[in-house]
Amino acid sequence: MSGTLRCAVVGVGYLGRFHAEKYTKIEGCELVAVCDLDIEKLQPVADELKTQAVSDFRELIGRVDAVTIAATTTAHYKLAKFFLENGIHVHVEKPMTSTSVEGEELCVIAEQRNLVLQVGHVERFNPALLSAQEKLGKPLFIECHRLAPFKSRGVDVDVVLDLMIHDIDVVSSLVDSEPVTVSAIGTPVMTKTTDIANARIEFASGTVANITSSRVSQGSQRKFRVFQQDQYLSIDFHSGEVSLLTKTGDFTEGEFPVEIDRWSLEKSDALLEETKSFVEAIRLSRAPVVSGRDGLRALKLAEKVMAEIQKRH
Repeated sequence: MSGTLRCAVVGVGYLGRFHAEKYTKIEGCELVAVCDLDIEKLQPVADELKTQAVSDFRELIGRVDAVTIAATTTAHYKLAKFFLENGIHVHVEKPMTSTSVEGEELCVIAEQRNLVLQVGHVERFNPALLSAQEKLGKPLFIECHRLAPFKSRGVDVDVVLDLMIHDIDVVSSLVDSEPVTVSAIGTPVMTKTTDIANARIEFASGTVANITSSRVSQGSQRKFRVFQQDQYLSIDFHSGEVSLLTKTGDFTEGEFPVEIDRWSLEKSDALLEETKSFVEAIRLSRAPVVSGRDGLRALKLAEKVMAEIQKRH
């Protein structure tokens, strides 16, 4: 696709405002409008970004080529389906939909109409992960901790769809194998849904992942550890610090032949890179880095985790 790409953002809460701002920074993109039912929240964002405020998403048809959907999760399916059926490329925040049945339908529509459907798993654009990926061969064990203080936003879904799905997506992208066994436990703390959860996932490849997520912690932590033959890799998604320990020979008494590499990357604007990826996929008519099918894979695995947690209640 050549020429100016006309874009809009539907849902301008905390995250939606940032999504809208990113479009204003990409050459060849025009932020045609921002859209939200809450006029009091909508108008200040439109004024700040010097674009039009639209309260009815249906008014965007014929005026945009692409949209980012950052509304509540329960609205993702209805909104994404509407825009895809009207020939508009869609970037939808994670989780892509409330259920994998809905997600599958969106994937089919996008494929049938040759449209880009990207899911907002922003951690895939984290420079710390990108710098470490070439070091990863065949992971044997992966351990993830994603902890955050309680916030009122995001509680329309439980912690598995709110936070854990980030790590589920990253793990799935690295392992690229079907899960064969899932066990999980979780409990409500501040809400009526699960606020802290742990899942153990075994893949057909032999890889085992142990993932812990909490939205009721006193501090924030986003750590990702990978163990493979002769190597241990640690990534701090929050600070950008990466360390790699590699065994370089046989252990003998008093000697530990290991090589330790450490590097730290300045934080980049991962959300901007994610938005650029969406725009580039449209322009080059190619699959995005995080496709609808990727989002669906993560959602299906998240559903298995939630089902295992429910069994224990």
